[in-house]
Amino acid sequence: MLPLLLTLATDPVPTDNNVKAGWTAFAVFLLLLAAVGVLGWSFSRQLKKVKKASEEGVYDESDAPHKHV
Repeated sequence: MLPLLLTLATDPVPTDNNVKAGWTAFAVFLLLLAAVGVLGWSFSRQLKKVKKASEEGVYDESDAPHKHV
């Protein structure tokens, strides 16, 4: 435990000039944005399929939750 505390005590805090995100972090950010877009597009397609199937009577109406008026 003591070596860890000594390392933390002697480790200098980096300045703002020494810390930057870089192009790799930007690429990861863009990939995450693309992934969210693909998931949203896929989710939208699945909801359209469910709505179409429901309108065609594929699902049993007795399993549907009851609507309170």
